[in-house]
Amino acid sequence: MATPVLRTPDAPGPARAAHPSSARAGIARFLGVRVAWAIFTLWLLSVLVFAGGQLLPGDIGRAVLGPLADARAVAALNHQLGADRPLVDQYVSWITHALRGDFGMSWTFKQPVAAFVGDALLQSAKLGLLAFVAVVPLGIAGGVWAALHEGRALDRAISTGGLCASAVPEFVSSIVLILIFGVWLRWLPIEAVAPPGAGALQTLRHLVLPVLPLVLVFFGYLARIARAGTIVALDADYTRTAILKGLPRHVVIRRHVLRNALLPSVTVAATQLGYLIGGLVVVESLFRYPGIGSLIYNAAKSKDFPLLEAGVLTVGAVYTLANLAADALHALLDPRLRNAGGRA
Repeated sequence: MATPVLRTPDAPGPARAAHPSSARAGIARFLGVRVAWAIFTLWLLSVLVFAGGQLLPGDIGRAVLGPLADARAVAALNHQLGADRPLVDQYVSWITHALRGDFGMSWTFKQPVAAFVGDALLQSAKLGLLAFVAVVPLGIAGGVWAALHEGRALDRAISTGGLCASAVPEFVSSIVLILIFGVWLRWLPIEAVAPPGAGALQTLRHLVLPVLPLVLVFFGYLARIARAGTIVALDADYTRTAILKGLPRHVVIRRHVLRNALLPSVTVAATQLGYLIGGLVVVESLFRYPGIGSLIYNAAKSKDFPLLEAGVLTVGAVYTLANLAADALHALLDPRLRNAGGRA
């Protein structure tokens, strides 16, 4: 006799699955809404970035020419850069050029901004992706393992250790790691940038110390999400039914528990990728890493508006794309969200 198909509210069965064309339409509607919100968010971010740049203290011409420059030269430079025009005109000119991929010239380096932002984004992506590849398997595996041993010493050790690691600010853990592994033990180089001509392994060795603080921060966060989702899935009706049917424990965990428990973890991990690429100002500054976080910080100090605005807008685009990727992945993995379409 054929095995009956399990249909519960927690795990939609075949009877609830939508037709492939309907599912694709649902995904398209869902992502269409998300893309519209992403465009609106980026526009709002561009307004805030431009307004925030204008609120920075100091005179643009004075910041570029230096404190001893003649006042007439400063005024002439401000006029040349358009800094004396109305703010609305400055914003419209900037955003229309930015939509064409032209972020202007850096006022500090006298070179196109796009080249600096592209190089810095590539460096941050290398560091962020390395941290992402390291922390996601560790965090999810730690959370699942803790849930499978709920209430035992292993669960308390993983949960408490992850919580403590997440509570320590990145600059504190970075300094401690530098002192231990870079100064006292001298196992790892303090500089994040490998010397010219270095091979892949040597470059990776220089990135270990900057990656470790990120792993410590996000391990506890991902582990808690994975642990909570696994505990809920273990207590669900479909899991108990699968156990009563006589399925082996590892089959129940693999087919029924992990499928539903890891959805929140996958979504959270995808959204954190944006931060790992564009939000590493502290880590990049401590390790003197030429990423986009340190680029934005230096541009703000020098009042280099084109470089600052392009950098922040690029980071916002990275965050937005990471969230869109998380939404798309969630829609593909969760039939309920897929069938809901734009209403999700």
